[in-house]
Amino acid sequence: MDADLPEYPFPQPTALDPPPEWERLRTGCPVAEIRLASGDQALLLTRYADVRQVLSDPRFSRQLDADGAARVTAQESGGVFGTEQNSISSAGAAHQRWRRLVGRYFTAKRMAAMQPRIAAMANQLIDDMLTRTEADLVSAYAFPIPVWVICDLLGVPDSDRDRFAYWSDTMLSLTRYTQKEIDEGQLEFGEYLWSHIEAKRANPGEDLISDLVGMDDDELTPLELIGTAQGLLIAGHETTANMIGKMVAMLLADRSRWERLRAGYRTEPDLVRTAVEEALRFDANPGFGMPRYITEEIEVSGVKLAAGSTVINSMAAANRDETAFDAAAELDLTRSPNPHLAFGAGPHSCIGQALARTELQIALTALLDRIPGLRLAGPAADLPRREGLMIGGLERVMVTGFHD
Repeated sequence: MDADLPEYPFPQPTALDPPPEWERLRTGCPVAEIRLASGDQALLLTRYADVRQVLSDPRFSRQLDADGAARVTAQESGGVFGTEQNSISSAGAAHQRWRRLVGRYFTAKRMAAMQPRIAAMANQLIDDMLTRTEADLVSAYAFPIPVWVICDLLGVPDSDRDRFAYWSDTMLSLTRYTQKEIDEGQLEFGEYLWSHIEAKRANPGEDLISDLVGMDDDELTPLELIGTAQGLLIAGHETTANMIGKMVAMLLADRSRWERLRAGYRTEPDLVRTAVEEALRFDANPGFGMPRYITEEIEVSGVKLAAGSTVINSMAAANRDETAFDAAAELDLTRSPNPHLAFGAGPHSCIGQALARTELQIALTALLDRIPGLRLAGPAADLPRREGLMIGGLERVMVTGFHD
């Protein structure tokens, strides 16, 4: 192993600023050798065209437990890129079948029908914040909204949200948890979900799990059912909860951004939507990126990549690529079109992206409506970053200005 390889993920100057390595690698070394938390070597892609190519090419496999694949985490096994998650069919017709079955719950029509209830939840949480002079936006607002939504969708009690958060974090661990903690967390998570699945089989409700276990001719296997529920619970609350906190922090870090939204969001119908999309593109703290395993030799950016290599796609670095976005280093609230890669690309793009967009837009609109004077309670440079996990985020976003 080359001891001089840069360690990945790269450190950030602050929780909202990108690592300087992104720009340097995009311009000078688009296929870069890196060392992962496991000590294994991988290749990092940072250019927009390259990342989109790889995420759309079936020769780049999600089977990260293949012989010779780089271990992503500091532990021997586990996590969101381990074999349990790969129990969800990962390629070809089987994967398309899975997306067809699950995707019925994430249509634009269903998302529109959910909007009033999500807005009511957001306003209820704001009512509570308005009784204080200062609050942590993450725990008081950003976390409860998507947890409630995904629990309602799956038919599981949101009163168990703290357990979901812990189990999710163990599965997303890069360096935060020990192998013993990860194994125990995954076992508990799987047992909890299987008990829930069996209860739904006996007494079905109006939720996604009940629908999936109630299909006579096209039922998912037990491992697929558990993997689906795990994946949706993790993606449905971890990523969106973190993004709500980061989005609001980005907008408040430069007060002109928040004031621009305040001035125009009621008269410019698309402004909240384009602001959300730009926050997704501009996010400098999204986490690890998307790993892929190469099943046969292929060329990327003029470099031949050998079969058996592991490639890490940095969607966030790609979203700052000046060849794909004008003034890519600037946050433009009206940017359109905005073909960012925050939700991935190709056949494995995020199945819940319509739900995430709905939650982000409603969460932002409710804050603009109810707390127009919202501001950070301290310097943006001091915002604490979540460490040791696959998914980036902020531990806390202390805010005030509730009665300005």
